[in-house]
Amino acid sequence: MFFDIKELRESTGMTQKSFAEAYGIPLSTLRKWEQKEASPAPYVVNLLARALPETDSAFQKIAGRDGTFYYYDETRKLISDMRGNKIYIEDDLNGVKEQNLVLYLEDLFRDFYAIQEKFNRDCRYDKEEDILWS
Repeated sequence: MFFDIKELRESTGMTQKSFAEAYGIPLSTLRKWEQKEASPAPYVVNLLARALPETDSAFQKIAGRDGTFYYYDETRKLISDMRGNKIYIEDDLNGVKEQNLVLYLEDLFRDFYAIQEKFNRDCRYDKEEDILWS
């Protein structure tokens, strides 16, 4: 399995900066790879491809209403978004009406992003201020 690094990144909907940060790749290196000024080792691209749910055929792909996709790994009970965020779920999704499932997933990830942003904001604030929460 071999993928083009730019196609991989674009499939996530992530910017170069966010993709580089998410996968620990120097931004300048990612840009060189995408502009074909340098090439990553094939195993690096394959490892990245395996980390992204949309390139793994074991995942059930679920289309959102706004062009987004979600991925369900029934074996591990994980739901992933296009960015590679994974959320463990307890219930089996088989039998859930598809139209409703899309709404549930949109709600789940909207709440996830809000909590994630709050966490990031709290951490930034903590670094700037000399406070201890109790």
